[in-house]
Amino acid sequence: MADPTVSLYRPLLLADGVHASAARTPDKTALRCGDAELTYGELARRVRRVTSRALAALSLEPRDRVAILAPNCLEYPEIMLGLSDAGAIVATLNPRANARELQDACDNCGARVLFAHASLSAVVDAAQFATVEHIVLIGAEGERGYDAWREQPQPWQQKSGAVATGIPAIAETQPFTLVYSSGTTGKPKGILISHRSRVLTFHAMAMEYGCYGPDDRFLSLAPMAHGAGLAFTMATLYFGGYVELVGKFEPAAVVEKLAREPFTGIFMVPTHFQAIFALPVDFLTRHRRSATTLRAIISNAAALPEALKEKIVDFWGEGLLHETYGSTEAGIVTNIRPADQLRKIQSVGRPFAATLVRLLDDDGNDVPVGEIGELYSRSSFLFDGYWNNPQDTAACVRDGWVTAGDLARCDADGYYYIVDRKKDMVISGGINIFPREIEEVLHRHPAVQEAAVIGVPDEHWGERLRAFVVLAPGHSSGAVAISEAHLIEYCKQSLSGYKVPRELRLIAALPRNVGGKVLKKELRALV
Repeated sequence: MADPTVSLYRPLLLADGVHASAARTPDKTALRCGDAELTYGELARRVRRVTSRALAALSLEPRDRVAILAPNCLEYPEIMLGLSDAGAIVATLNPRANARELQDACDNCGARVLFAHASLSAVVDAAQFATVEHIVLIGAEGERGYDAWREQPQPWQQKSGAVATGIPAIAETQPFTLVYSSGTTGKPKGILISHRSRVLTFHAMAMEYGCYGPDDRFLSLAPMAHGAGLAFTMATLYFGGYVELVGKFEPAAVVEKLAREPFTGIFMVPTHFQAIFALPVDFLTRHRRSATTLRAIISNAAALPEALKEKIVDFWGEGLLHETYGSTEAGIVTNIRPADQLRKIQSVGRPFAATLVRLLDDDGNDVPVGEIGELYSRSSFLFDGYWNNPQDTAACVRDGWVTAGDLARCDADGYYYIVDRKKDMVISGGINIFPREIEEVLHRHPAVQEAAVIGVPDEHWGERLRAFVVLAPGHSSGAVAISEAHLIEYCKQSLSGYKVPRELRLIAALPRNVGGKVLKKELRALV
């Protein structure tokens, strides 16, 4: 009989899936980026080397912060996993950050070490860090280069409180990453995510999407610097599948790759889809429904406009598209499954696995079915708070329920509909107006590729509506040119007068963050 005093508890740790796959299938290809690839055996060895070097050469202690600044590359997952096994908290920074933004993020989290891609060395060299002690350059040669750093022989140093192997004992509740918020409505905040939160999320994703088994092949387009991009990539490696990282998104190449190679899953944000459907019609016609192995197309980051959702289903076929709503703080909150995509076309679905959802008014009361309230969720996927920011943490947490500040309604069937962000709601003449409704109307115009609506100050009304529109290719000049006045008149056909934009501006592109969300604060700054 087993000794009841012996605990078989094993914490849920991010790298465990990779180490298990390496033991089971060491020669199987785990990861590919460009022309380079790694087997699970090679990946696990490199992860262990990163852990060893982090502890010995960098003298990292559990909960020390390390920053990584890089586009998608072969080294990104091994650095994340190796540092997490060392107990470090990894700040994943936007590779498009300028020197000041990089400096502010590193100083904010107190990063001791920075792993940066060599292509971004000019930005790194221009920053004046207060806390960074070591800089390691991914893809560089010489003593500052990552490969040389990782493979340099180094005696193993036993750390205080470490297990026999020298690796610190890590609790599953310990944060492994610090993801900076998109900054769509204000200054970015550091969001702490634990091992437990992400591993449980992976298990729920595998159940819900059906494309995360050992035999699955996932095409990863989103930046790993973004919370969703990191999760959808790491889940594949955790369960022993194959993942191909795309460094630079090229819409035609992605469509052809899906048609030619046996991928079973892909994650894309609305921006990716917009770029694909801006391709020439004859190209799209040739590749319509050609991706025969796909089992799941997952969309996140921002709501899919109705017109775009219809194009996706028509192009790749029914039974594939999942639209997921969530936030870095709350994880995945809802999912609209393929069978409901066109039946409940405006909905973001029902609550995700093991997730509870509530809609509350400003006084904290549940709102009736069909009424608009602020969306709160509770699950095992929640964040651990904002880094050194108890005030903002408290502002988004109510009795253990977390909100991202989105307004929603729920129908009688239990399906949720995102109305808009609370901070984006426009009050004009005392009437609440939700920009997303107007954006949906503009997206239905065949000449409109993208649209965003904001409120701007107005002496008489308090706020007035201003729309920004990106025209589809071929509609900005010549005989088919579309004017601002034409689009305003188009809005009048579907919207009440007070919802029609007073101003409309045609622009070349909407400002977006690394995750594809529109930066409305930058639109408000435009004169």
